[in-house]
Amino acid sequence: MSQQGQPRRTFLTTLGWAGGAALLSAQPSLGLTAEVGDKLHIACNEYPWTVFYQRENQNFNANLEAGLEEVARSGVQGYEASATSPEQVDHLVSLLKKHNLEMRSLYVNTVLHDPAKAERSIETVLAIAQRASKAGTKIIVTNPSPISWGGPEDKDDTQLRLQGKSLEKLGKELRTMGLTLAYHNHDIELRKSAREFHHMLAGTNPEYVKFCLDSHWVYRGSGNSSVALFDVVTLYAPRIVELHLRQSVDGIWSETFGEGDIDYPALVQKINEAGVKPHLVLEQAVEEGTPRSMDAVESHRRSLEYATRVFAPLA
Repeated sequence: MSQQGQPRRTFLTTLGWAGGAALLSAQPSLGLTAEVGDKLHIACNEYPWTVFYQRENQNFNANLEAGLEEVARSGVQGYEASATSPEQVDHLVSLLKKHNLEMRSLYVNTVLHDPAKAERSIETVLAIAQRASKAGTKIIVTNPSPISWGGPEDKDDTQLRLQGKSLEKLGKELRTMGLTLAYHNHDIELRKSAREFHHMLAGTNPEYVKFCLDSHWVYRGSGNSSVALFDVVTLYAPRIVELHLRQSVDGIWSETFGEGDIDYPALVQKINEAGVKPHLVLEQAVEEGTPRSMDAVESHRRSLEYATRVFAPLA
């Protein structure tokens, strides 16, 4: 998705909780990758379509039905929208059914560090999730927003403690509904020794707070470091229930998901060794400097072909 402090807990605490999470990762409700036989289910996120359309001076959501027709034409099997209300979910579900697209996951932003907004934010997510669950959604992905989108401010320890506590509360409530909460980050949460990122995982119960690994945001937020990315996978692999898939070449987002800065075959091997089967969601977006040689449909077709080959070991 578009971009959006207590010090890091000790690795011993993290690894101790990860051991418990390893048992939970075997739950059937989290095994969302495999289809019948060896076929992978690969979805896409809303964000890439919006930015591909924007560079053509078009608005993807202005005619959502036409947009979803192109999503289906690209060959992906599912769609992860960014929802803001239960009514939006109802409208979306009817269109997805028309185009034979599943909605196994849904992205909902939250504000959980502010005591005046946290409870209301949780209530909104639960209302959205209740509608989405009736359409087969299993994972609710959330990014607790920064103090200001893209701004220089960092959350203090009091705000981080409240955010972690609120995130865990939300995850616990969603679990009673048969849903899984997956924490998602951008690059901002990796600032200040990644104190916000790590507290949302090391400081929460893995039974209620899982992890949506967006490899490229971790890579970029760590100063384009594959070392940091693979260390994150080592620490939190048992909690990974979803992957957002994006690639770059020389630090700039590529037009298709393929070979580039991040060694995805090695990442697949590491995740496979951890015994988890995450939900796969393409999020190959464009930014300033990205090549401009194809539209969103062709980009997703090519990205899907590569992802299907690379992630085959997870089927």
